[in-house]
Amino acid sequence: MTSKLESTVALVTGASSGIGRAAALRLAEEGASVVLVGRRAARVREVADLVTRQGGKALAIPADVTVADAAASVVRDVVETHGRLDIVVNAAGAMLNGDSIRATLDEWDQMVDVNVKGTMYVVKAALPHLLEAAESAERQVADVINISSVAGRVATAGVAIYNASKFGVTAATEAWRQEFGDRNLRFSVIEPGAVDTELFGHQQGHAQEAENQRFEGVEKLHPEDIADAVAYIATSPRRRAINEIVIRPTDQNF
Repeated sequence: MTSKLESTVALVTGASSGIGRAAALRLAEEGASVVLVGRRAARVREVADLVTRQGGKALAIPADVTVADAAASVVRDVVETHGRLDIVVNAAGAMLNGDSIRATLDEWDQMVDVNVKGTMYVVKAALPHLLEAAESAERQVADVINISSVAGRVATAGVAIYNASKFGVTAATEAWRQEFGDRNLRFSVIEPGAVDTELFGHQQGHAQEAENQRFEGVEKLHPEDIADAVAYIATSPRRRAINEIVIRPTDQNF
């Protein structure tokens, strides 16, 4: 049986861990050649090696997509190596929540840089190649899948800048969807609730305690749950565009 994404090339940011890692592995299972991008060189190479051992095709490109030139260089390298780009998954993320008085501007800047600017820089660089793929590829469609959050739908005390960054991702994705849908370039946003990733451990100590209390008794999602949604979007036939997916743990009622 032919894999649904055979002959496609997928670029995944934040691929060293969590949702990005799971998404890259899942897309490789579907037959895509995956390009794994992340700041932690050793970690991205480990994931690429895992894809290869499992019979897939992978290329690791260590890079910081919060730097516009670096993001553009990544896209350029992908196209020079593979000759095309069909799918982009923006999964790089930063979550540094906590009391706004105690928070530093560096923490706030980091969330905006990673969540908003990183997504923006990758999309800007990838657009011409994605549109070319949508026009010329056998699938007759290309995809950008942005990982937002339920925090991009509902604001919460202590989460102001993370809320702002994820609301921005959700809004930009919808605007791009309207702009490029008639050219067969689909933009989709996935908004997960609590996912068991290392992001929770990056927050201020008091914020971690508050989050632990808030999510007490909640069985968090696994990164693979979000990767399944990524695969569902990317393998959908051209006629079907999945604009938005919200995924919460069954126990999460907020």
